[in-house]
Amino acid sequence: MTEILTQAALLILAGTLWNAFRIGGQDPQVVRRAIGDLVYFLLLPALVLSVLWSAPLGLNSLRIAGAAAAGVIAGLLLAALWYAWRHAPRHRAGALILAAGFPNATYLGLPVLEHTLGPWARSIAIQYDLFACTPLLLSAGILLARSYGNHQETGPVWQALLKVPPLWAALAAIALNLGEVPRPEWLGGLLAMTGNAVIPLMLFALGLSLRWDPEAARRLPAVAPVLLIQLALAPLLVWGLGGTIGLTGDTLAGVVLEAAMPSMVLGLVLCDRFGLDTGLYAVTVTLGTALSLLTLPLWSGLLLP
Repeated sequence: MTEILTQAALLILAGTLWNAFRIGGQDPQVVRRAIGDLVYFLLLPALVLSVLWSAPLGLNSLRIAGAAAAGVIAGLLLAALWYAWRHAPRHRAGALILAAGFPNATYLGLPVLEHTLGPWARSIAIQYDLFACTPLLLSAGILLARSYGNHQETGPVWQALLKVPPLWAALAAIALNLGEVPRPEWLGGLLAMTGNAVIPLMLFALGLSLRWDPEAARRLPAVAPVLLIQLALAPLLVWGLGGTIGLTGDTLAGVVLEAAMPSMVLGLVLCDRFGLDTGLYAVTVTLGTALSLLTLPLWSGLLLP
């Protein structure tokens, strides 16, 4: 765990320094968006297809999705209740509720699980994200952002799900898997080579995304409950629920580690789009990512012998 977190931290730091010093002379956010588009539309679908085509799918897939959904929903509800009680401004509360609900399940979770549990655990990260987090983000997450934001946007939420290439890749992979369609060796090699680029690129892009507000210290009391929910309470709840519904051993450990990831970076897009407090969300992601380098080894120590 320490080795992969050190590697991840160095790649994130490289992105942060690239952002700070504008290496290459281009706008770092343009670079980040270009990397994000490349991963989102090509590399991640290839990785999803490669992993889920051969992964064992069955009852455990439903258990993983159920535990993941419960963790997300619990995070959203706890944060919503807290910030309603605190009478937080709606544009701030919406950003913080999103941050409390959705973990960085793929772009940080996948490398952590792969190096901690082995290559087979990549399927846990992908199922956790695509079978629960992504559908909830593009349904409940968008509805929440609309409700708390000041940007009125119409159109059915379900249309957003039709525009997610990794989700289509997951559906295709499941069909091929359940249909026992053999994968040609050349195609397997191509998918593996393409998918292997996802992790380093997205960790670097995560560093490009991290922003530090000069007044972050003043905002820490507002952010602290999100960090508690995301890094401690959500994984604790998922641990208990996962064991209750039949997840065991390394699979349960992987699911709990996924729940213990810091807030996902994609929430920045929803904050920008719906008029939520993007700066506050960015501070939450930055602090959560830094703290997770300390909390994830603790969870690993509790979960694994």
